[in-house]
Amino acid sequence: MTIPLYQVDAFSDHIFGGNQAAVCPLNYWIDTEIMQNIAMENNLSETAFFVPKDDYFEIRWFTPKVEINLAGHPTLATAWVIFNELNYTKDVIKFVSPLSGDLIVEKKNDLITMDFPAYKTEPIPITGEIIEGLGLEPLKVLKSRDLLIVYKDQTEIESINPDFGLLEKLETFGIIITAPGDNCDFVSRFFAPRAGINEDPVTGSAHTILIPYWAEKLKKDKLSAIQVSERKGHLSCEYHGERVKIAGKAKLFMKGEIYI
Repeated sequence: MTIPLYQVDAFSDHIFGGNQAAVCPLNYWIDTEIMQNIAMENNLSETAFFVPKDDYFEIRWFTPKVEINLAGHPTLATAWVIFNELNYTKDVIKFVSPLSGDLIVEKKNDLITMDFPAYKTEPIPITGEIIEGLGLEPLKVLKSRDLLIVYKDQTEIESINPDFGLLEKLETFGIIITAPGDNCDFVSRFFAPRAGINEDPVTGSAHTILIPYWAEKLKKDKLSAIQVSERKGHLSCEYHGERVKIAGKAKLFMKGEIYI
């Protein structure tokens, strides 16, 4: 079996920036164990697999350890591959995920915009485990799919040096830390040691939680965001009540074939 492989830097206008995603086009679904092993072999934060249907594409995402229910940067990377490498002539792609439903992606020039569900948060107590794992007491902690942990400013976000062994013990998929940005509306970082990702460079799915929080906090529906990882990623964000729009650019780094 031969499977095409693309590696794309998502949420960046240049290679070596943003977040790396592997994208594997399929003609039909292969065994889940094989896809998980491919993701483990790729050793990137996510590998996306997709299968074309009549007027949409089915999509699934895998970290090196697990299949996940929603992933932003590999969806952006997959859309880039379809738009630029597979002779797709439309400006809108409909993805269907068995775990998160319909996801619409639109291209305008070199900007790709994803329409994703929005997720609300509920406040929870600040625990000693959270403080110890991150090394700095936050202003507040909220719960959604991930923990959303709010700090005072960008300097605090950039200074945090997590203990990933301790964070892995927290009962959550991911840990988002966030604060107001110096040169944007908000900044963030994302950790998911339980999924085999200590720090993810740019995390689109985290912004399905971040955008509703900051839109309400800042009383605005259009926001600019930077994920201040070492590679950094820039995101244009919109809040539409039950949905969010997340836009960014992408660059192809590599393409080849997998032999199984």
